[in-house]
Amino acid sequence: MFGLETEYGIQVDGVDDLDVVVESMELIRCYLREDFVARWDYGLENPRRDMRGFEVDGLLNDRDETEHLQKDRARKIPLKDLKSDLILGNGARLYNDHTHPEYSTAECLTLADLVAQDRAGEAILRHCARRRSALRGRGVVRLYKNNTDFDGHSYGCHENYLLPRSIPFDDVIAALLPFLVTRQIYAGAGKVGVETDSRTDPGLYQLAQRSDFFEVIASVDTMTRRPLVNTRDEPHADADRYRRLHIIIGDANLCEWATALKVGALRLVLDLLMAGKAPRLVLADPVGAVKAISRDPRRRWEVELEDRRPTTAIEIQRAYLERARELAAGRDAETDWVLREWGFALDALGGDPAQLTGRCDWVTKKWLLDAFAEAEGLDWGDPGHRAWLQSQDLEYHNVDPGEGLFLLLERSEGGPVFRLSDAAAIDRALVEPPERTRARFRGRAVEKFGTAVRSLNWDSIEFQVDGRLATVDLKCCVDADSAAIFNDKLDRAGSVAELLEALSEAVPER
Repeated sequence: MFGLETEYGIQVDGVDDLDVVVESMELIRCYLREDFVARWDYGLENPRRDMRGFEVDGLLNDRDETEHLQKDRARKIPLKDLKSDLILGNGARLYNDHTHPEYSTAECLTLADLVAQDRAGEAILRHCARRRSALRGRGVVRLYKNNTDFDGHSYGCHENYLLPRSIPFDDVIAALLPFLVTRQIYAGAGKVGVETDSRTDPGLYQLAQRSDFFEVIASVDTMTRRPLVNTRDEPHADADRYRRLHIIIGDANLCEWATALKVGALRLVLDLLMAGKAPRLVLADPVGAVKAISRDPRRRWEVELEDRRPTTAIEIQRAYLERARELAAGRDAETDWVLREWGFALDALGGDPAQLTGRCDWVTKKWLLDAFAEAEGLDWGDPGHRAWLQSQDLEYHNVDPGEGLFLLLERSEGGPVFRLSDAAAIDRALVEPPERTRARFRGRAVEKFGTAVRSLNWDSIEFQVDGRLATVDLKCCVDADSAAIFNDKLDRAGSVAELLEALSEAVPER
């Protein structure tokens, strides 16, 4: 299983006294189609548990959270209203992550489902923004699927993967670091300028929006001193058997190709890890390399290994690709697509990156920005001109199809944008969870028995039936076979009581 969590930037034109927390809350509430909404069960989450076998006393962002809490108390808004946490009929989660509306896709088993679910999230947030604009009466609400406000603040697009707990976590870190540090050469969304280092040329065009914001190799924090590998231990599955690998170093992509490739390639790297065949590469300075690769104006992407040998991001990615080919070539059509496109990307990046226009976001955005700069006579080194370019950078990520530069390009006849989904697939993903997953059970349960649902989380649903509470535990429902059993019982049940009885007789073997 795997999925994406995307925080959206929010802006309201024509409003000077914007309370972005309230605005984000109200925007989420615009999705509501009925009075009843099940409560999200936060008691099942523990952000302080670390995969390395301990629980920290506090998080570095606790101080920020305390300040936010004090401000929220002044607003006199109940927490459940502030979060406005919704599980949607398509199995996804939509909620207010304090200053950002966030959409978490349902659990997926295929890249096609993931891309469609991600695009459905754009459509859902777009609907909310339009409705909020109409309701508020003044100011136009705009949403941006990006990762920076160009003023030193970053918000994330996180990936989640189910991983066996039997793999020592030090091995996970060792296998992932070189891959994650260099993946931005095809997965980065591009950015005008540098936000965290005054010594660097402010007119740079970077590969990735998030690379400026990472400071340590591994930790349980996500907002302060961000780590390349997040160690939070919330598996949302059987904790004795599984981990949830929570990847926070990655950009929000508009290009469907980039979304599919970054996730598909990482899934293959995890296969290499589980097979004990990951390349044995150790970077001398992983945190420094993330920034250096993103900011390299020559596009050589040179890095140094721990033994002082020089290499490049392309060579590191190619080492992973070759191992993945040896392990998985011919496994299925989706795997072969990932291997083929991964190789195509590395060949293009080593020769003519323009071949990735319409596939890779940083290349596509740079192509649009260069055309704009040439048409307007702009100089990247001029601060005033750079502000114009940053405004166009932001508009690339606007999810309004009438304004967003990427979406306009995507809709242009004969344009270069490569599609993996179509309108029909996205429409289905708006209302239907991915088949053969527990997300289908969760989304269908909310649709079918919503009035009996008291609370829920990714891995459980609490029903109120006949004056008592009963919980359906989904921790063992993590593959297609177990999901088929749960979903079949749900489809056949005429009531919650029938569902509970059927599941008690047919729980999949652990």
